[in-house]
Amino acid sequence: INQNKPSDAQELLAYYNREQYGETSLLYGPQFTETYAGIDKNNSYRDEKPNYNRDEKAGKYVIINNYKNAIPNYDDAHKTFLPRMWSTEHAGNYIALTGELDFKIKREYLDQEKLVNEVNLFKTRYQKGEIDSDDYHAFLTRFGEYLVISKPTFGQNMRYLFEYQFGFMYWRYFMWNFTGKQDDIQGKNDNFSGNWISGIKFIDEARLGSQENLPSDVLNNKGRNTYYFLPLLLGILGIVFHYNKDKSSFWVLMVFFLFTGLALKVYLNERPFEPRERDYALVGSFYVFAIWIGFGVYALYDMIKKYLLPKIAIPLVVLVGLLAAPILLASQNWDDHDRSDRYTARAMAKKYLDSMDKNGIVFTIGDNDTFALWYAQNIEKYRTDIRVINTSLFNTDWYINDMRKKAFESDPVALTFSPNLYHGSLRQQIMKHPFIETDSTISLERWINWIGNDDPRTKLELQNGQFIHTFPSKKIRIPVDKVAVLRNGIVEAKDADLIVPYIDIEIKNDGLLRNRFMMLDIINQNNWERPIYFSAGSFGDDDYLWMKDYLQLDGIVYKLVPIRTPVNPRNPFDMGRIDSDKMFDIVMKWDWGNSGSPDIYHDPETRKNSISYRSNLARLAERLIIEEKLDKAEQVLDLAMEHMPVEYYQYYTLLEPFVSGYFEVGSDAKAIELYDKIAKKYQERLVYYSGLDFTLQRRYIETIYMDIERYRSVLGTLLYSKNDSILKSRADAFNAHLKLFSHFFANEEEETLDRSIDTIRDSSDMMDEETFLRLMDSLERANNE
Repeated sequence: INQNKPSDAQELLAYYNREQYGETSLLYGPQFTETYAGIDKNNSYRDEKPNYNRDEKAGKYVIINNYKNAIPNYDDAHKTFLPRMWSTEHAGNYIALTGELDFKIKREYLDQEKLVNEVNLFKTRYQKGEIDSDDYHAFLTRFGEYLVISKPTFGQNMRYLFEYQFGFMYWRYFMWNFTGKQDDIQGKNDNFSGNWISGIKFIDEARLGSQENLPSDVLNNKGRNTYYFLPLLLGILGIVFHYNKDKSSFWVLMVFFLFTGLALKVYLNERPFEPRERDYALVGSFYVFAIWIGFGVYALYDMIKKYLLPKIAIPLVVLVGLLAAPILLASQNWDDHDRSDRYTARAMAKKYLDSMDKNGIVFTIGDNDTFALWYAQNIEKYRTDIRVINTSLFNTDWYINDMRKKAFESDPVALTFSPNLYHGSLRQQIMKHPFIETDSTISLERWINWIGNDDPRTKLELQNGQFIHTFPSKKIRIPVDKVAVLRNGIVEAKDADLIVPYIDIEIKNDGLLRNRFMMLDIINQNNWERPIYFSAGSFGDDDYLWMKDYLQLDGIVYKLVPIRTPVNPRNPFDMGRIDSDKMFDIVMKWDWGNSGSPDIYHDPETRKNSISYRSNLARLAERLIIEEKLDKAEQVLDLAMEHMPVEYYQYYTLLEPFVSGYFEVGSDAKAIELYDKIAKKYQERLVYYSGLDFTLQRRYIETIYMDIERYRSVLGTLLYSKNDSILKSRADAFNAHLKLFSHFFANEEEETLDRSIDTIRDSSDMMDEETFLRLMDSLERANNE
């Protein structure tokens, strides 16, 4: 892919300026509190950067956007010197890290008794610890127009810089490399993941709490590496030695170290929290410190040569140096850097592509759903008939133009809009026309034509004098050509009677970005000729074009079908219907990339991908059980357990349907074996939590309670067994672990058969009537006995 397509001066400049990543201010600029203050009354708008287009006839670049007064200017009072906390999307996390903001009611609203009471109640609850940072942010957002909210102080900005941007986002990574790393899980500023450790027990316990009875998931995490401070001490020794021996070259390296480390943190001005760990950006400074480790080895030789002969000193220092750094580092890091025999990323791409019919179009939602597909198609030439459309990039003109071209075996994507209608910032965002009051449902074709029309009546003048394109209605009707649907295999002939004559959608937002109406334009132009799919990277209504009720789960993607399957509001994540025969054929042919092997490194992304695999396979097994295809259902359950073993993939709540599923297909032994493995994981965690001091237990009470409830939930799957003694014996084990926290949960009910009956009644709408009645009869018989 020609990312950003920098093929002329204007696009090259935008590429160099990283305009796609937005604008941040390093020396002077706004802070996140501007979102509470609103538009500056004295200076409401500011100019946007001019957007140029190459005019071939004129032989020059011409401005094509109305850039004057194009951007809202928020209250200048919230700007500051060295703004560290700038992202309005991360306000809650800023407050969590740096503390409360000073605010008071505006003078003109002091006579509003209800408002005064609300503010006083909020402050009281916050002081009692009943309000978390997200609640704090929500309150300020709700009442911001009635309050005078002070911006974060310079001191709070510096605290954030040193504690989070330097401490958490640099020194933590530094210590990972030269002292040790807790695991391969992204840190969220708690004691349980993503921290540095040393392997020296009393030091690690002073920082992170008890290191006794660590769960097997912690001890067996291949990303857990301990160096006992040895590389760090060698590096510090090397720094001192280098400074004393050659100050001029020392300062060259020190500048390099600082500019590729701490200075980079100042420039990047990172938010809490980033989508992923950012240690890779700092490799330059780690290289420099590694050079000092080399100097440290020589410093050891320089010290001991005074006491030992060179023929003894040299091999001794070499041996100590090798053991303290490269050999120790290699022994600890080899298992989590060994990529041999692991093909899970490629297998994920093949799963996606093999879940789709020939000549399909798939809308992918994120990078992780897209890059693997690009690799499979561009490098391995696999399933090149599929057109992959990244909906994030579909906001850009250059990417839309790429979609209009043939790619490998995939035909061009048909669009109504010509390139001159969406160049640069034209139609980057459109909004509902406020002066068209209609509840009428408009055909998709007419709706698209309105957006593409430059008639002044289709535009709206904003307060800043700018004109914006609009859409006429939030209600759209998509016609269904039943003949085309059946001819092109969008729906199997056996389901022909389920096809609806049209699909009505309702847009929830008043504004739409370009990618959304471009996606709708593809739906319009396609007219059921090519199958259209959505990847499963999100659950937003707009990501599925407000058509969640018209999806079919095929393997790991959702296919757009003109068959209505309403989403269950009690379980909104289980979207779409399932054609069990088709999906069974798809998943049984999946390539798993050696994912079940005990010899490979199951990295975090491999483990995360199991969330979708397990969820979808569980839904398929459930569907097969309902259809009384028990042999196929058991094959699906076995498939998941074979390729995603409990020991390597975690996410234990996703295994509950597999326990109940094994019971329902009559494989009680497999169900009990799986349950016992899951229960052991929760037991290990609870035993570990019980060993923490009381202060840490109180700090992480929500985590403890969540694991107790997850344990209770998986215990409930034993209700599917016909053997009541199975539940009783394992309920006793649950109660024993619950008692470890009796000081917190003294009033917590123990798990009994009476409580189990109540649990089943509460969840009865999630199982079929026959299963519900059978379980109720079984439990009540046990109670009577």
